[in-house]
Amino acid sequence: MQELPVISSVNESTSVVKKPNWLRVKLPTGENYRHVRNLVDQHKLHTICESGNCPNMGECWGEGTATFMILGNVCTRSCGFCAVATGRPEAVDWDEPQRVAEAIHLMKVKHAVLTSVDRDELKDGGSIIWHNTIKAVKALNPDTTLETLIPDFKGRAEDVQRVIDAAPEVVSHNIETVERLTRQVRIQAKYRRSMEVLKMLKEGGMRTKSGIMLGLGETKEEVLQTIRDLANSGVDVITIGQYLQPTKKHLPVVRFVHPDEFAEYREAGYNMGLDYVESGPLVRSSYHSERHVIPGYGKEQWLKQKEMSNIK
Repeated sequence: MQELPVISSVNESTSVVKKPNWLRVKLPTGENYRHVRNLVDQHKLHTICESGNCPNMGECWGEGTATFMILGNVCTRSCGFCAVATGRPEAVDWDEPQRVAEAIHLMKVKHAVLTSVDRDELKDGGSIIWHNTIKAVKALNPDTTLETLIPDFKGRAEDVQRVIDAAPEVVSHNIETVERLTRQVRIQAKYRRSMEVLKMLKEGGMRTKSGIMLGLGETKEEVLQTIRDLANSGVDVITIGQYLQPTKKHLPVVRFVHPDEFAEYREAGYNMGLDYVESGPLVRSSYHSERHVIPGYGKEQWLKQKEMSNIK
């Protein structure tokens, strides 16, 4: 199996933390991967798969799916974990919603994911483009289910409501890390504000989702408390994955979390009442997202696995 180059990380004491063997991933190849690659280039689209250096890009693109990033590829925030460029974004492209909708139509995907950079310089935070893109995608692709991974819009209810009004099947907003580390990891974001946004979405009738990265120095109890906070905010689906340092300029990996620990968090999440818990070293926000649309699916599979384990 071909592997991506190992990117070593440095912890707070500057010792090298080597990537373990359970984080091996295949290089992107195959006809479907090339097809998606060509469509993305042809329609001048941005994907978080590329901008975020996602380790699952080969698998997802090979299956003909991708996560599209709208509102450009330059973010107004400078999160310590994110590989997306920070700076002054270009003007809003009002034709983008139709281009995204057409690309999804050409790809013939059954489930699509949309995300965006933060556009704090815009009065509406980009929420109008968000609304227009969701509506355009659903108009041209009525049989395609849609997940939207949105920014916090600085907690403004009217901007969050625009996404709710467009009615995607799933709305996700990532908490990313535990409360103590939020100022370091998500510099311009606020932990409690993100929880409030998730509550707004749930109260608006949305199926809600959030994600956490591990390996940034959090404790087990802090992770469990974050899962508890998300459950109390009405979140239906959570994803828990290993943080991987994109470049030497980004936050270092403090530790690589063993798959057994990820399994513990999965169990804890279900016991706290969550509907779907996707937890593993290579899990990312949009990984297996087509399954996250289905109420009860994750918990049902978890219960079946527990039953099989008890039989053995």
